[in-house]
Amino acid sequence: MWSPGERLSAGTGGSENYTVGHVRELLRRGVAARVVTVGRGEDDGRAGFPDVPFHALDHFGQVAELDDTVVFVSEAPAVRTRRPAFQVLHVPPTLRARKRAQVAQATRDRTLIATSRYAAGLWAHFLDVDLETVHVVHPFAEPVFATVPRPPPAAGRQRVLYAGRLTPEKGIYTLLAMLHSDLVAGDPSLSFTVTTAGTDRPQGRIIAAMLRTHPGVDLVEARTTPAGMAALMAEHDVVVMPSNGQYWHETFGIVSIEAQHAGSRVVASDDGGLPETRCGALDLVEPDHAEALAHGVVAALARGPVPAAQRLAAACRFTLAASVDALLAVLTGPATLTPHLVVQELEALIELPSPIPAALPVAVPLGAHPVRPQPLETLR
Repeated sequence: MWSPGERLSAGTGGSENYTVGHVRELLRRGVAARVVTVGRGEDDGRAGFPDVPFHALDHFGQVAELDDTVVFVSEAPAVRTRRPAFQVLHVPPTLRARKRAQVAQATRDRTLIATSRYAAGLWAHFLDVDLETVHVVHPFAEPVFATVPRPPPAAGRQRVLYAGRLTPEKGIYTLLAMLHSDLVAGDPSLSFTVTTAGTDRPQGRIIAAMLRTHPGVDLVEARTTPAGMAALMAEHDVVVMPSNGQYWHETFGIVSIEAQHAGSRVVASDDGGLPETRCGALDLVEPDHAEALAHGVVAALARGPVPAAQRLAAACRFTLAASVDALLAVLTGPATLTPHLVVQELEALIELPSPIPAALPVAVPLGAHPVRPQPLETLR
């Protein structure tokens, strides 16, 4: 179940790759699966995924009519479902207090799925639930990333790629600030490529217009297929993920594992779930620090190409098959205590009669004085 009112656009981010990749793999395994969208009609992104079945709803109330196991992605709208539902927590919890109660209410009846151990802890604290009730289903790199051929290194050329969305939380401004560092500025061997991922939104279009005027950046069209993105990553020596850690903590970072499977080195912020994306070619740097990012890029380039054996080892981590195995284990496993069910059971427990009978009154003969307990010192 994609976020209501939004298109599922190809080549725009990890949540899209995670969702569509799972559907594809489920279909390959003979498990009926589809993407459900709301309020967009056939203009819901299906054109970008011709091999994936879509189902469009006119309004969100129709979700209650679906005889499906519903897995909500990112957004957590409050709506009833016929069967027990699941909620994938792709993004960090909201910062705004006015929205907290709304999110807690919408997720209270759902089995929770986080995309990293970091995200599970973050959401467990936010929703005030036991960490064990938040399942972890890691993202993955499609198989093509591990098999895409890398072109031979070009003498005198060092290539750096930023493949994240053009949004402030993904660290694009930290990258721009880094370009002014004397560690990289003026080095004719260095080239920086940025894709147009995220220009489907207003802020992305503003940032793209800025990048087009920057002499040190080559702005290229976003790739809309795993094969296209794999080929682009294979053409670069380093992929950067300077995620903004001031108000946004990357819950995982699918670009990091895709790049490492493709044989590129990755320089990423040491924040959020990014440290969990280690596949053997990851370097972590201080978040929101342009100078630290420059040092990280220079150090990664100095290490040279990723050895073939190291790339093969990377391809064994965060696979699509392992991710879908974990997803199916959650969907078909024993029911998890949802936050609402925990509250209901506690309330029912409180209403039970006490197992300890009330003390019976002691009969005292008329005129007699009851024995009163004496202070400890008096008894001594």
